[in-house]
Formats: sequence, C-alpha cells, structure tokens
Amino acid sequence: MDGIYLDNNATTRVDPLVVDAMLPFFTEKFGNPSSMHSFGDSVGRNIREARGQVQALLGAEFDHEIVFTSCGTESDNAAIMSALRTLPDRREIITSAVEHPAVLSLCRHLEEHEGYRLHVIPVDRRGRLDIDAYVAALSTNVAVASIMWANNETGNLFPVEQLAKLAKTFGIVFHTDAVQAVGKVPIDLKSSVIDMLSLSGHKLHAPKGTGALYVRRGTRFRPLLRGGHQERERRAGTENTTGIIGLGKACELALAHLTDENTRVRGLRDRLEKGIVESVGNCFVTGDAMGRLPNTSNIAFEFIEGEAILLHLNREGVAASSGSACTSGSLEPSHVMRAMDIPFTAAHGSIRFSLSRDNTAEQIDHVLAVLPPIIKRLREMSPFWSEGAPAKMAFEPEYA
Repeated sequence: MDGIYLDNNATTRVDPLVVDAMLPFFTEKFGNPSSMHSFGDSVGRNIREARGQVQALLGAEFDHEIVFTSCGTESDNAAIMSALRTLPDRREIITSAVEHPAVLSLCRHLEEHEGYRLHVIPVDRRGRLDIDAYVAALSTNVAVASIMWANNETGNLFPVEQLAKLAKTFGIVFHTDAVQAVGKVPIDLKSSVIDMLSLSGHKLHAPKGTGALYVRRGTRFRPLLRGGHQERERRAGTENTTGIIGLGKACELALAHLTDENTRVRGLRDRLEKGIVESVGNCFVTGDAMGRLPNTSNIAFEFIEGEAILLHLNREGVAASSGSACTSGSLEPSHVMRAMDIPFTAAHGSIRFSLSRDNTAEQIDHVLAVLPPIIKRLREMSPFWSEGAPAKMAFEPEYA
C-alpha cells in the first residue's frame, strides 16, 4: 500500500484537475491581466471566472467581494489591520484563546507593542467558546472581533454567524478565519452579517501561496499592501494568475464534493475514531464530538508522547500530526490543548488525523491495524505506564 496521508488540515494534495487548469497560464496564456492588449485581456477574463468560482463556494452575493491574496495569513492580517485603521478611535480587539497563530500572534503584537486592549475569549474542556465572556467583551470601544470558523486542531465549529450578529449591535467589524472550514462545511455569506472571511488555497486542493479575503460590500477597507490598482486597489501587486486559476478550480471542485465531504469522508473519520477508541485504552477524542468538521479527529493518548506515535506511524507509511508543539522541540502541549485545560499526561499525546476526499476505507483499516501495536509498545516503554497501568483514565472527558 502506498503512503497514507492523514494530515490534510496542514495541507492537501493539489487536485490533478486543478493542475490541468493552471498549466496553460504558465506558457500559453501568460499575459499580465492588467495589460490593455489581447494577451492581458484574455487572462483578465479568466481571473474574473475564478473570482466567480470562489464567490459560489462562499455563497457571496457579489464577485467583487472576493479579494485574491497570497495565503490565509495575509488575509487574516489584512482584515484585522483594515478594521483597526477604519476605526482608529476604537482601541480594543476580541479574539479567542484557540485561534491560529496567524490571528493570535498579530493580536498579541498589537497588544504588546501598539497599546491595544486584547480580549481573549476562553473555551471549555470541549473547546467550545465561552459565549457569555464574548458578550461581556463587546462594547463601542472594540474595533474588530476575529473568531475562527473552525479550529485547526480539534475541528470544532464556532457559531460565527451568531457572533457576527452580536458584534454588529456595537458597530464592531467581524472577521472569521475560515481557512479550515471552506470546502468542508456549507457556507452562505449572503445570509450572514460577517464582514470579512479568510481562506487558503492549499487547504482545499489548490496550490500553496494562494488565498482570498471576502470583504462584504459596503465594508470600509484599508489595504495592507499599496502600489498598483489590482483587486480594486485593495491588494496591490501583479496577480498570481496561475495560483488564482488553481484556486478558482479548486473551489469549483470543493463545491461539487461538499456532499461527499459530509457523508463518505465523515463516515471514514468516524470509523477511524471509533476503531481507535475501542481498541486502544486510555485515550479519548478532544473537542466537541457533536460540532466538528467532518474530516477531523484529534485523539489524546494518555501516558505517551505524540512525537513518538508520529514517528512510528511514519515508519508504517502513515502521515498524521501532533496536537502538541513537541515536534518543534517544545515540551509544552499546544496552546489549544492548554486552553481546553486538557491534562499534560493526555495533551502531550494528542494526535490529529485529518482526512480528505482522497482517503479510502482500505487506508483507514490499515491505520486501525498498525496503530494499536504502536501504542502498546510505546506504553510498555513509558515509566508512567510501567508503574502500573491505571484501570481508568487519569482524565475522564465529560462526553466519553
């Protein structure tokens, strides 16, 4: 069996149909879309088509609400900085404790170096946002609330449409990092009051280095990059034509596969999850079991290090990722596990399995065959386990 890739929340394989769509724009349709001649005008029409494909996936009302960027991080930064510049008298920001560093690091920087007051909304042990704390932080002093649509580690879905409505009562700009959600759950921005939304191409089978920012019509916007007139003067720089075409095609395919994502892929995720929990003791699913992305399962294995699990899985041809920061040399669990107050004995052994439409039942069965022996061997080597395997978990999740 070829290698089994279960790390799709980190990045996805570029779909061959996306590659096919991109190829002509390297050598045949190479014109600069801003040029007046036919070479450029032809490419400009293709970019408009790609913009419409992104619009359709997001359920946006107008294609000009889509701004092409280089990645999700740029989109996040552009959205937050624009909100602060358009509301200069407001010196407060709201975000959550489990945001991606693309948001959380920027907000921390603004707090520490530019004097903004930052409200970091906590989550409970299941990773659910504290809505009461969010409501308490709302005021006319807040410029922007940036809350992710779906968490990259647990897959938890946040009620962003509800949060956006609450923010609107105070005139707050609401932004959501939807990098993990786009293409996995239905999105209909026409029926929401979300002001800005970020997405990243390489999370939905498009190339790395592509992204987009949705800016609702009528939302005041200040560009992060200034220069040329591209993207209606909202993002300067010659368009990454090949990347934009690839992103558009990937969005078209994602929309077509949305039902498969929420049925077959979800079924594979549940099959993997159920098999692991039933065959391996002292482990549990982190996050909200009832409100997650269909492709994501984060499982915490007690009394064992996530890094060791990943290394042994890799030897068996299985790629996953750790929910802790141990792979970067840190002994601390990830900020998401810490925010959820998962005990160290479990948080340090959390593994994220993230599937895609490329995965098969045969692959899941292979993982279920090789993982239990790996866990058994590693626990036998663990001093915490050799002192006597506990009859029950040191941490019993409330929804076990």
